[in-house]
Amino acid sequence: MSTRGSHVVLNTPRLVMRQFTDDDVGNLLELNGDPEVMRYLTGGAPTPREEIRDRLIPFHLSVYERFDGLGTWAAESAAGEFLGWFHFRPGPGDDAANIDLGYRLRRAHWGKGYATEGSLALIEKGFTRLGARRVFAHAMAVNAASRRVLEKCGLRLVRTAPYEGTWPVECAEHGVAEYELTRAAWEALPAAGRLDSPGPAGRRTAAPSAQAAGGSAAP
Repeated sequence: MSTRGSHVVLNTPRLVMRQFTDDDVGNLLELNGDPEVMRYLTGGAPTPREEIRDRLIPFHLSVYERFDGLGTWAAESAAGEFLGWFHFRPGPGDDAANIDLGYRLRRAHWGKGYATEGSLALIEKGFTRLGARRVFAHAMAVNAASRRVLEKCGLRLVRTAPYEGTWPVECAEHGVAEYELTRAAWEALPAAGRLDSPGPAGRRTAAPSAQAAGGSAAP
């Protein structure tokens, strides 16, 4: 279901990113109900409707109220189909210059380059319009697809830390990989790591089965 009447924050050649609304409960219920999408987040467990309605949607709306240009954005195709979401949120201590990047896409749309396209666009916006000094992201160490997407976007591995989540996630003993891209490093990237790089619709292609960046079941 499209709620295209909500506030659009970013367009790419193939994506529209907009604010979530109360009408997105069904979209998130479907997304978070796919065990493959949730494999590295909750061990495959779905998110109950009540949690989406009473916790996740209000959380997203509250971030919009507190920060200008940051938050979690519903991602739609040009035709209005819900594809998933991207988040670009303040880091620890609500530091709006240290931004947490993540995404979660419906399985039908893995391997089409959307994860890379959306992430590159948000990184570009962060460094050129939002005053970001650093963008960081997390992925389970064994989640090779998401790690490749982050690397294609110019992020580099900082460390691998122990998994501290409460869900019984597959291969959690291998830890969580933290990636980062500083403003200086982004400015030094060659054209292949920037938005004008080659690829479908002018973007670099994503890994074949990219599903979600994030080492925990983040909203």
